Amino acid sequence: MAAALSRALKLPGKKGTDLGEYDPLTQADSDDESEEDDLVLNYPRNGLGRDSCLGGPLGGAGLGGHSTDAEEKRMRIKNAIRSAFFLVPLVCAVFLVLLCAFLLPCQKGELEKRLQWERALGAAGGVAPPALALWDVDGDSVDDVLLAVTKWTNDTRPPQGNKRIAVVLSAVGGQVLWRRVMPESVMAIQCGLQHSTKLSPMVILIGRSIIMALDSATGKTLWSAVLQDIESQAVLLPDLQGDSVPDLLVATLPADEASELSLTMISGRTGLKLGRPVPFNVNGQGKLIGPLLHETQQGAFYVLFGLGNVEAISLSDVYFRATGKMPRAEALRRKDPVWEGLKTKSNSSSFIHIYRGTQPVSFMFPLVAGFGNVHNSLDAVSNLNSTRSDWVLVYGSRTLSVLKQKDIRKEWTFSSAPIHSQPAVGHFDADGVLDLFVQSSANGIMQVKSHISGAKGCLLWVADFVCPRLRLESSVISTSTGQFVFLFWASEPIGAQNVSVAAAEPLIRRLFLLHPAYPTILLELTNTTDTAVTSAVSYQERKKDATYISVASRPSPESEPGARIVKSMSLRAAISEGRIVRLGESNKTGEPVKPDDFEVNKFFRCLTFKRQVRTVRYR
Repeated sequence: MAAALSRALKLPGKKGTDLGEYDPLTQADSDDESEEDDLVLNYPRNGLGRDSCLGGPLGGAGLGGHSTDAEEKRMRIKNAIRSAFFLVPLVCAVFLVLLCAFLLPCQKGELEKRLQWERALGAAGGVAPPALALWDVDGDSVDDVLLAVTKWTNDTRPPQGNKRIAVVLSAVGGQVLWRRVMPESVMAIQCGLQHSTKLSPMVILIGRSIIMALDSATGKTLWSAVLQDIESQAVLLPDLQGDSVPDLLVATLPADEASELSLTMISGRTGLKLGRPVPFNVNGQGKLIGPLLHETQQGAFYVLFGLGNVEAISLSDVYFRATGKMPRAEALRRKDPVWEGLKTKSNSSSFIHIYRGTQPVSFMFPLVAGFGNVHNSLDAVSNLNSTRSDWVLVYGSRTLSVLKQKDIRKEWTFSSAPIHSQPAVGHFDADGVLDLFVQSSANGIMQVKSHISGAKGCLLWVADFVCPRLRLESSVISTSTGQFVFLFWASEPIGAQNVSVAAAEPLIRRLFLLHPAYPTILLELTNTTDTAVTSAVSYQERKKDATYISVASRPSPESEPGARIVKSMSLRAAISEGRIVRLGESNKTGEPVKPDDFEVNKFFRCLTFKRQVRTVRYR
């Protein structure tokens, strides 16, 4: 009633004169609780009108508009803040998605390209394999390439005008990280010996009369040892002196002409000789075997070595003969009763005969998967299982056996055409027993074979090729599924063409990949007229890829000397462009239908690789 009366008294277009639009009757009788709240909240406590300043009238419309504008401004700011809190994370998320979808694949593709490179270094040096090793020098988690080369010093290139260099190439791009001029040719490069927790692992360079230890990150010399007539690579020994650094052992020619071979021990920390060289008369002729270090089931250490034959002697005996005292650690004084019992009564030389026969030994190496891919590592992890395994023994150039480390008995024996390179060890079938990948050649034909120790040396796979006149070891690479692939160099397979015709053509050497899932199919990864002389495999853990490093001799035209060519190749990239080669397939009734090219390509392109974890258990 009061509100209706108040509205009736107002004239159209006329405003209140005292308090703007404030009407006590209207406000008093209003049923709107919100309007009442507004009155209570906005009415000044000092008794003055809402729209007055010091009692002066301001006009109701002006104040109402000001209050509304301020409220709207506050709401706009509040909404803007809310929108910002929502939009900023959204924009960041979209940016990250775009980064992952476009930028990272581009960087990954760029890295794949940079892992594939080719570089010419120095003179070719014939077909003798140069010293080669792999180690992560620059800390990028990718193994770099360490290589010994010979470089000419001037344009005339006389025979005496060359220098020997150890050079380190980055695995990413192939650029030189550091180089070291050597006073003599480098026979071996070995990596991974930990000198101190504050320094990078050492690189060991071995020549005929000098051993140098360098910091792997900088190439700075840590120590050097001058010896005479060094004949072998270095063997990693346990810490004999108690200085927390493993020691080294090498084979040398003795000063005493009555002896045939000496074993010399060197401190891994200082490079000083531990005692004197220990001479031995091994009563053998032929190729130097070892030295190798072996740890028996009883935890006793023995050194294996020989010339054409293989002998073993306790490490504690070698140390005592060199220094006149026993090793400090009790574990290093230990001898294995089983091994000591293998000595004959007439044997007064402390030798244990591992192999003595009419046919000289060509190769002896641990039965460890991927052993040939290690390339002379001196780190403890790489050497742990290699010192506890059985051995592969090749003798008479045609006969291959597996020796049991427990009792030195031959587990089986296999004969073939002359074996011209060290066999590779890996799994070809699924029985869990290591197989051997063997290359042999005779009468211009090269045979590649794989046979298994668990089946007493029975033949699993064989193929014939035109002989490429190579002595290059094959490589065994572990895949992410636990299977292995085998890489080897050969020429065209024999079967589709006549041998005499193929041999008359210019020789093209091809790198083949064999997977046990498709034993009748090879994948040709690359081909060249260069002569590959050595190779190594480096794993890229993050990319689940492997890089194949090869060193080849490339002839030059006219009278110019050839060059050493170092090449890095991503296996996954090479597989994606590989050529399928079929070996003697047939579609006879009752036989499985041969897979088509689409199925084979799909299978190979899904292959990923991982580093082989070498685990060996005593049997």
